[in-house]
Amino acid sequence: MSSGGQMGRSSVAALVVASVLGSVICFHVTASPEGVGEHHDRYNFRFVRHARDAPPVSYYNYIIVGGGTAGCPLAATLSEHSRVLLLERGGLPYGNRNVSSSYHFADALADTSPSSPAQRFVSEDGVVNARARVLGGGSCLNAGFYTRASTGYVRAAGWDARLVNASYRWVEREVVFRPGVPRWQCALREGLLEAGVTPDNGFTLDHLPGTKIGGTIFDRRGSRHTAADLLRKAHPRRLTVFLHATVSRVLFRRSRTSGAPVVAYGVVFTDPLGAQHRVYVRRNRGGGGGGEVILAAGTLGSPQLLMLSGVGPRAHLERHGIRDVVHDNPLVGQGVADNPMNSVFVPSPVPVSLSLVQVVGVTRFGSFIEGVSGSQFGIIPMIHGHRRHSFGMFSPMTGQLGTLPPKQRTPEAMRRAAEVMRRLDRRAFRGGFILEKTLGPMSTGHVELRSTDPAANPAVTFNYFRDPRDVERCARGIQAIERVVASRAFARFTYNNRTTTAATIFRRAAGTPFFPVNLMPRHPGDTRTLQQYCRETVMTIWHYHGGCHVGGVVDKDYRVMGVRGLRVIDSSTFKYSPGTNPQATVMMLGRYMGLRILKERWVSKGKDVKH
Repeated sequence: MSSGGQMGRSSVAALVVASVLGSVICFHVTASPEGVGEHHDRYNFRFVRHARDAPPVSYYNYIIVGGGTAGCPLAATLSEHSRVLLLERGGLPYGNRNVSSSYHFADALADTSPSSPAQRFVSEDGVVNARARVLGGGSCLNAGFYTRASTGYVRAAGWDARLVNASYRWVEREVVFRPGVPRWQCALREGLLEAGVTPDNGFTLDHLPGTKIGGTIFDRRGSRHTAADLLRKAHPRRLTVFLHATVSRVLFRRSRTSGAPVVAYGVVFTDPLGAQHRVYVRRNRGGGGGGEVILAAGTLGSPQLLMLSGVGPRAHLERHGIRDVVHDNPLVGQGVADNPMNSVFVPSPVPVSLSLVQVVGVTRFGSFIEGVSGSQFGIIPMIHGHRRHSFGMFSPMTGQLGTLPPKQRTPEAMRRAAEVMRRLDRRAFRGGFILEKTLGPMSTGHVELRSTDPAANPAVTFNYFRDPRDVERCARGIQAIERVVASRAFARFTYNNRTTTAATIFRRAAGTPFFPVNLMPRHPGDTRTLQQYCRETVMTIWHYHGGCHVGGVVDKDYRVMGVRGLRVIDSSTFKYSPGTNPQATVMMLGRYMGLRILKERWVSKGKDVKH
């Protein structure tokens, strides 16, 4: 989720608004478009190196594939007592303003260059999406909202609640902040309460029904803090990180003894020059047992790498020429889901400052409501040939044509939509989006190999709204958004659509099928119309998960079933996306499982593992 906004030259200007809403003070916050990333060199990570400098052969206790939201805290934790190698296919987030600055948030998602931190993919459903390709993973690309999973989610996952809370706190001390809340977000908060999304939970990191302000990984200067920052906590002499390292397969050893399990003993990765490097698991000394390979490559990367390594559905693997099937498991890549997002653009008669997600309404019927705003930079990607900062994922630049069904979001449609936007009055781009995310979801799909190239995206099908419960929740969420927009609290930021001004601003958009912005549904009282609106305006919120479910692909300790020495620890193990936004729980899981693995190794030696 993103927006553009009118920025001042000063690093921060926070003016307290006279009214105090409960315990929440509304701020007008602006961040400088330049200079907010100047702190990128604050972490002198001497253990981070380029893959081309890696030796042909090396040995480590733990080999972690994927330096993302789970991989970074996992590597930092394991390095406390073991030699750890972290392999990341992308580069550093520091020094890249598209990552570091909230002002340039949309630019990272719109960047399609080979070096972009976001690798675009289009699902088989036709929805444009992106996967992270940078140290820090999705925490380098998201809108920054931070909220924990519910206590019910923790209980259902079978996690130790005490260790979960300690792991959350470990993350939060490094990367989480309380946001300043600008006027538009305050109006959204009051509008949600007026619309019945109660109680008012104020500021909290907990997942609770009602309306709340959550944490953020953007500090008051608008600078992003990511999972990569957690590597500050690593032991600098026990951790090695190789960037631009693309892992092609996990290496397995078969025992000559009949019936003995297959054991993962290393990986092969390639550097940008095409040279191959092998890394082997080194057995721990002193009776601590053997090391492991751990996949933390995400919802797409982990099932893809399992299949490339011979773990997955035999028939599918053999169709792609993978004859050495290590373990036939038809559940690898199955149960993949993406929480559908639908949005309503609310044009504003007054300028609106930049804000990413800060307020969320957690409804009791299975819908989450959030918002992003920006001023006249708005949603248009090009004006007279000049690039404008934009609501990147809502613009033609990323293919999210909200008035066209997914399968019709073609490059030609994108071009025509951009042309329509260029003809609009610039006041049309003042405002913000109110977003609806569907809980669960109940609709699931799958990840399959498209080729045996590890750098290529696999084929992903999410089956948005296949389950009728999902589309019913979406329709109720849109109705809640309509109540927010009609609320007294939000009146300052909405037009009376009967006014001459509003008619002038939007007259060119009326009736065209290529206007790429969702305004309110034309028949809001008709549930069937709302459900159709949901299907035709579906987008991603980048909360995809599944493909390596606990109980299907991995056991409760995240060990891959059917083999030894291999685990998967990332969002691919989730059956549902935790909380309103999953990044907090993914980072927590990296820390949590790191501590669990250390305890397994050291408890038999009588050593204490500190939390």
